[in-house]
Amino acid sequence: MFTYLNKRRKKGQSTLEYAILIIIIIGALLSIQVYIKRGIQGRLKGAADDIGDQFSVGNTNVISTMTTSSRERETFRAGVSGKTLLGDEVTTTKTNSRVINVQQEFWGKR
Repeated sequence: MFTYLNKRRKKGQSTLEYAILIIIIIGALLSIQVYIKRGIQGRLKGAADDIGDQFSVGNTNVISTMTTSSRERETFRAGVSGKTLLGDEVTTTKTNSRVINVQQEFWGKR
């Protein structure tokens, strides 16, 4: 009879030890929950910052001017025309963008 109670007591003791271990693990995870959230939010913000500047499709004016220049010589002999490029072709692009109506911009719930 004593051996039966002794085995049952050891089984209950090991179950209690597992329960205490699980409670300690859950308590540790709950205590570091804030730090885990902050780490994830920091990585998300860093990834969003790497994307670049945001712009408004409806309120952004973009003016782009492209100028191409080159020097060439045209010849016409005996009914045959020809062109000779005398220098490099140069292309210049100038782009200006401006956001208008910033105060009226809608970014979410009102």
